[in-house]
Amino acid sequence: MRTTFLGVVHLGPCPSAARGRPDFEPVLAAALKDAEALASGGVDGILVENFGDAPFHKGSVEDPVPPDVPAALAVVARAVRVATGLPVGVNCLRNDGVGALGAAAVAGARWVRVNVLTGAMVTDQGLIGGEAARVAGYRKQLGVDVVLLADLLVKHAVPLAAPSPVTAARDLAARSGADGLILTGGRTGEPADLELLDSVRAAVPGFPVWIGSGVDPESAGVLRGRCAGVIVGTSLKVGGVVTHPVDPARVAALRRALGD
Repeated sequence: MRTTFLGVVHLGPCPSAARGRPDFEPVLAAALKDAEALASGGVDGILVENFGDAPFHKGSVEDPVPPDVPAALAVVARAVRVATGLPVGVNCLRNDGVGALGAAAVAGARWVRVNVLTGAMVTDQGLIGGEAARVAGYRKQLGVDVVLLADLLVKHAVPLAAPSPVTAARDLAARSGADGLILTGGRTGEPADLELLDSVRAAVPGFPVWIGSGVDPESAGVLRGRCAGVIVGTSLKVGGVVTHPVDPARVAALRRALGD
């Protein structure tokens, strides 16, 4: 089984963000530069997310993401797709699945990532509850063919209740409308637990399981063939620092480790 390799473009702050500025052009230019570096290193696709917007809005009806955020994601994702010729995905942080789908529809994206699709997680933004029915309804309304990837026990969060990860994985696969699930470590750049990966794969046979953090050339050999895909950001940056630009040499090294 070939492991799909998605590199992440971390956007700088959108205009409405706490550190944002009215001029979006430098953000777009930096995003395109990172996208070109990812493409030259051999990724299969690129995921665009508004990483620079922290502190984040929840993305719920009660605490919506400002309108400029999905607009920015749509503009960048489409520009990245046109510039690189690669398929793209969208993640609208912290948890706006509807906004991500809207941006994906405009950008012609292939994937959308939703961090809390089901259940309830205690996060640094407070309590975030899944809105699977709202997301599923909007995807049906749009009529787009977008793959919905949902995090299982997402990083920077702990579950409000404590179902076993296996039970949560089965519910996510069977009851949420997701097309695949993502495992991460506890924080950005931290690896996922391999025993958990094997347990989840056994619990949801045939359902795509992705790894969403902590992937590097050293771990790639272990992960290859054990997951449907990897979503990689931090380890592809200069010096492995998440706020630095993408290093094409690091991308190429991970591509080799994952195989062609």
